[in-house]
Formats: sequence, structure tokens, C-alpha cells
Amino acid sequence: MIEEMLSFPFFQRALLGGILVAITLSLLSFFVVLRRIAFIGAGISHSALAGIALGMVLGVNTTLSATVFCALIALLIGYISRRGRVREDAAIGITFSGTMALGVTLIALSGRYMSNIFSYLFGSILSITAGDIVLMAVYCIATVVLLGLFFRHLLFISLDESIARVSGVPVDFLHYLLLVLIAVVTVASIKLVGIILVSALLVLPAATARQLARTYRPMLLISVGTGLISLFTGLALSYTFDLPSGATIVLCACALFFLGFALSPKRRRKPVKGG
Repeated sequence: MIEEMLSFPFFQRALLGGILVAITLSLLSFFVVLRRIAFIGAGISHSALAGIALGMVLGVNTTLSATVFCALIALLIGYISRRGRVREDAAIGITFSGTMALGVTLIALSGRYMSNIFSYLFGSILSITAGDIVLMAVYCIATVVLLGLFFRHLLFISLDESIARVSGVPVDFLHYLLLVLIAVVTVASIKLVGIILVSALLVLPAATARQLARTYRPMLLISVGTGLISLFTGLALSYTFDLPSGATIVLCACALFFLGFALSPKRRRKPVKGG
């Protein structure tokens, strides 16, 4: 069955793009879970609909418009939560609902029927092109490089932001950088898992790893492993049983989380150690 699946060009593209996205989302998931900003993924990913619709109305590349729009929304969420008088979850809720409403309104104003709206919302391996692979590679590689460059500082502010700020670490800059990276990879992931489901892959890999690891190194490895296993298993099941690829990948990630929860030695949550 594996040889049969790999013989199809669309499956090869889906697998290659999926590997890029799964690794990058799993690395971002590590910081999302540590910083307890899981809802941010949902807020940013749903804003992509408005970004895509805006591109349609303006007649520009929808991927470019979604990237810029999601990055601006990510910065707005960070700014409101840090400079405003509302909590981060409230800021996300405001932008979440506002951008979704804007997206629906812009689609109506465009006067065109979005025949591929389902693939944007839930992903479609059939819609992945060679150009999408190049885009995923550029976005994901750039994100991994930046995460590597700022890894120690990002880990520091994730474990104790107050001490990091006192120590001279540029906390605000790194927080905004992380939000923008989430936005960029979210756009790169839409074709594979869709706007609705991408936020799940920003949480589940590291949440699973959190059940099994107490230090950051094994947590990172388990997070990436969870993302890749979910991808391979989800694509295989999707091909075998003719299921939606994005939903199947997320269901596999959910199954791995509950397996990790069942195998976790202790239920009491403990802080992640830096070693």
C-alpha cells in the first residue's frame, strides 16, 4: 500500500509539504504550550479567511494577502493584550470573531463564489501544488532558523518571563516574533489541514509531549515525533478509507494525546525543567 500511495504525485507533494509543516508546527507547539497561549493559534488561523478574501477583493495573491493580514492580526493581539486593559483571551476573542465576520463580508462583497472554500477551511491534499511546496519550504525553513537563533531566549521567557525581563532579554520583541512566526506557518499549513484545524496542531504535539516529559529536550523530541506520526498515520488512513486528510491527521494527533495521557506516570502537573 505504501508503494501505491507514493506513486501518486499529489501524495508525494502532500507528504513533503506535510513533513515541513508538521516539524515546524511541532516546534512552535512547544512554545505555545509552555507560554499557555493555545487560543492564539485559533485566533490567528481564523483570521486567514479574511486575509484570503481580502486578496480576492483586491485582486492580489491570496497567500500573500493572508500572510500579511495574519501577521498584522498576530501583532494586534499581542499589542492589545500587553498594552490594553483586556486579557489576552479577550483580545483573541475580539479578533477571532471580528476577522471571521470580515472574511464572510468580503467574500460576499467580492461577488464571486469561492468554489475552493472547503479546501481553505479543512484542507485538501489534492490542491497542493509544486508552488505550494516551495512556499511551505520558505516559510517553514525561515521559521525553524529563527527559532534556532532565539531558542534560548524564547525558552527563558517561556519558563519565567519576569526574570527574563530583569535579565535584559527583549521579552516584548520575542513575544511578537513568536506570534508572527505562528501566523506565517499557519498560512503555510492551510492547504494541508485547513483554517479550522491548524490550531489543533499548534497545541496537540507539545501537549502530548508534556504528558511524558519533564525537561525541554525530550519534550521537543516527543513533540516533533508526535507531529510526524500524526501526519504519516493520518495520510495513510485518509488514502485507505477515503477520509478528509486534515481531519484525519488531527484525529490521530488527538489519539496520541490521550495515549500519552494514559501512559503519563503522574497526573499532577509539574513545571518543565530547563535541562
